[in-house]
Amino acid sequence: MTRNYAARTAFGPMVLAAVEQNEPSERRLVEDDLAELFLPIPMRLLVATTQWASVRRALIRTSEWTGRGLWANLACRKRFIGDKLAEAVDDIDAVVILGAGLDTRPYRLTRQIRKPVFEVDLPVNIARKAKTVRRVLGELPLSVRLVALDFERDDLLTALAEHGYLPDYRVFFIWEGVTQYLTEDAVRTTLEGLRPTAPGSRMVFSYIRRDFIDGTNRYGTRTLYRSVRERRKLWHFGLLPEEVAPFLDEYGWRLLEQVGPDDLVERYVEPTGRKLKASQIEWSAFAEKL
Repeated sequence: MTRNYAARTAFGPMVLAAVEQNEPSERRLVEDDLAELFLPIPMRLLVATTQWASVRRALIRTSEWTGRGLWANLACRKRFIGDKLAEAVDDIDAVVILGAGLDTRPYRLTRQIRKPVFEVDLPVNIARKAKTVRRVLGELPLSVRLVALDFERDDLLTALAEHGYLPDYRVFFIWEGVTQYLTEDAVRTTLEGLRPTAPGSRMVFSYIRRDFIDGTNRYGTRTLYRSVRERRKLWHFGLLPEEVAPFLDEYGWRLLEQVGPDDLVERYVEPTGRKLKASQIEWSAFAEKL
């Protein structure tokens, strides 16, 4: 069987979130008390070593060898998504996480709201998630539905409907760290499939700059480029910031806000006093369904 390297990337963001819990509260970029519990034992042991600041700093520096600035990108985009969801939560009926991985957000949300949360991901990731949730929580919360789907082949709304999704829901869609792993056809098919979504629905997503994808500008991350574009060809799709608004408009979405790495550092990193820089290759966008 061919290895699915994209499916294996689910662990990285959760290691980051777990390590961030060992930062003093005033320096922490992410709040996630479940992150460590959702990791397999070897990764939990690794996270435990980062209780010591020197080890923590060394781990963050090591992560920079592959992609300089990606630690700040991943942490800050989680904060941005959390802020936008908190602002919209009273105006929505459901949350759909596209490419959920091991994200603990649905299980932290159940402490605050009783709205349905749909986690969509590849079958291998959904099976892993179900096993992990039962290990950590004992059972899957009634409000959380796990939806197995291949974005390249399956119809999104059909899969969601089979798990109780209603077409008149005003939905908050989270598409975090996923679009680059898809072909342009799959991204467009997903957005086309969401065309019937109720007006007032929201969507927040991250994307990789197209000039990095096509190799025009590698932004000082040659090792990352070789890994995701030349060796394994993991990343396929990208946009330029000026393309996002018209791209979304094609599918009935209006761009409300777009943040680049410098914006995220100013908003989330600088107040902590930490000296982290963010990579220029990743941006985040927030949109509303018309």
